[in-house]
Amino acid sequence: MAATLGNAIGGGIDLLVRTVVIPATSVVPILVRTGLLFAGFALLWLACIAALVVDPAALDAVWRSLTSLPLLLQAVVWLLFLPLTAGLWIWQTDWPAIVRVVLIISLAAWNLLVFLPRREPAAVAAVDR
Repeated sequence: MAATLGNAIGGGIDLLVRTVVIPATSVVPILVRTGLLFAGFALLWLACIAALVVDPAALDAVWRSLTSLPLLLQAVVWLLFLPLTAGLWIWQTDWPAIVRVVLIISLAAWNLLVFLPRREPAAVAAVDR
């Protein structure tokens, strides 16, 4: 009985990986190479920083709506938008405002640096001797 359950769970995980994880992860390098991921996160960070300047309560509202989602959906949002959700979490802490702002701006800069499109190195030709 336990072996059958284990096989069923293993088969379900295998199916999930083959149908969802592998196709989804194959898209990420394309999004990075074309700069779409950089542009998308840049727009989201600009909106976040604009909200921080204009109406910081808007960030609190976004945090409340994020934490009111069902747990599985929260996990998906955290996974897909980890730097932004970490920034929202930092904003919700009781740390001094200057520390929170510096950490959020640093996190945004790091996130954009990581997704900055780079030129791929030219392939090195093999030399026959």
